[in-house]
Amino acid sequence: MSTPQVLDVSGLPPGAFGSRSLMWWGTMGIVLIEGTGFALAIVAYFYVKTRVSHWPPAGVAPPDLLWGTVNTLVLLASLVPNELAKAAAVRVDLRRVRLWLLVCLAFGVAFNAIRALEFAHLNVWWDRDSYGSVAWLLLGLHTTHIVTDFLDSAVLAAVMIAGPVEEHRFVDVEENAVYWYFVVLAWLPMYGVIYWAPRLI
Repeated sequence: MSTPQVLDVSGLPPGAFGSRSLMWWGTMGIVLIEGTGFALAIVAYFYVKTRVSHWPPAGVAPPDLLWGTVNTLVLLASLVPNELAKAAAVRVDLRRVRLWLLVCLAFGVAFNAIRALEFAHLNVWWDRDSYGSVAWLLLGLHTTHIVTDFLDSAVLAAVMIAGPVEEHRFVDVEENAVYWYFVVLAWLPMYGVIYWAPRLI
């Protein structure tokens, strides 16, 4: 009678990066669901636009481009430290992960401060009419995602700094970076809809 072969997996790492990780697939599922929500909100914007003769409605100027554009530039710039944090995580480089997570958090603070100014200087209040409601809906949805990802990043940074750090936490950093790409890229069509659609359509 032969002895059964036993597969020795003790040399495998405790986590996997990219599509080999269940966490990656979970993140992609969330991106799909939330991306659909963003798309439906944009469709709602254009549906409401078809129901009125003037867009924005009479007495409402298109929103000022300043704060929305500044925030867009901040978000795009945040992709650099985000990618550096992701690359450091894949290399399991704790020192650089800590550094770039802190830089990402600084960008998050800057973005949220500018977003507060953006809300304050938006051309309409949410309760004025359907245009105001849908414009605030788009900004509010994106702000919710920014704030929750900022809090998630802050907790992750605290774990990585306070330790002890288990190797699978580096996978968490990578997946956090992947989700941030989604949050940034999801803003671009919303920026176009909120700030440019009233001027061009």
